[in-house]
Amino acid sequence: MNMPARGPYDWNDAPASAGPIEKVLYEVKKTIVGQDHLLERLLVALLARGHILVEGVPGLAKTLAVKSLAEAIGGEFHRVQFTPDLVPADIVGTRVYHQPTGEFQVQLGPVFTNLLLADEINRAPAKVQSALLEVMQERQVTIGRETHQVPNPFLVMATQNPIETEGTYPLPEAQIDRFMMKVLVGYPSVTEEFVVVERALTPAAVIQKIIDPGKLVALQQQADQVYVDPSLIEFAVQLAHATRDPARIGLTDLARYVTFGASPRSSISLVLAARALAFIRGREYVVPEDLSDLALDVLRHRLVLSYEALSDEVTADVILQKVLANVAIPEPAGRGR
Repeated sequence: MNMPARGPYDWNDAPASAGPIEKVLYEVKKTIVGQDHLLERLLVALLARGHILVEGVPGLAKTLAVKSLAEAIGGEFHRVQFTPDLVPADIVGTRVYHQPTGEFQVQLGPVFTNLLLADEINRAPAKVQSALLEVMQERQVTIGRETHQVPNPFLVMATQNPIETEGTYPLPEAQIDRFMMKVLVGYPSVTEEFVVVERALTPAAVIQKIIDPGKLVALQQQADQVYVDPSLIEFAVQLAHATRDPARIGLTDLARYVTFGASPRSSISLVLAARALAFIRGREYVVPEDLSDLALDVLRHRLVLSYEALSDEVTADVILQKVLANVAIPEPAGRGR
């Protein structure tokens, strides 16, 4: 691994020794101002073969971020605007009758791409949202009696608007659990917004292709070789268990706020994401900071809160921050590797 070790969100000027992942991020930042947290999480999801749910108000360049990333990795990009009248066939495809031959032919849907943007996913009913279940988990779509594999690599980025509630449908728990991370995107700073407006007065920058999908698959395989110490796996498991039973770590007062804790898929996702994050930061081993940095993004959408939590305005992030503060962090492992 030839990338220098770097900390989070340090993506300003590309050094000559920058690795391919860093170069991709530098290229994307030709069009994206700020949003370093989102961009880093997008790369984590790509390397860890996960999917990402992004929540933020309109106008924060969520669509532009994933589109620019697709151009930088040379991948195919499709965008689907979710609406209440959408049907599952609009997403995955369907069988169409071909009159000249008298046979039904399969017409594949927009999920057959490298990066799929499911824009405002909560505007479609649960039946349409659930059409993504098979492709997100198995990376395949079954139409009729035929099963079709989606391209590799494959990433679903879904967005939802936290402001509007009219005409929206909450995501089913089975659906939301299949997102590796849920990232909250906030407003830019004054300086960042000035740059955004300034860039809007000139033609948009052209994103160059830095790598291709084949190279990205090779980078995924390299990220798979990052060492994870068993103590860090135990740390991830302890975090997940603490969300199910806060009393076991002395947080008895939080038990009334959590109806269901994080599923076992959360601890798996946390370790896989931490391994990818360590690779992005130029290390061949995972450290506790990788897990703690990702904990909120990986766990927040997997907690089912009680009505009491909603009435007391206790959010999943508040609960998770208290859990993180009460679960013992293991000693850094792997620094000598």
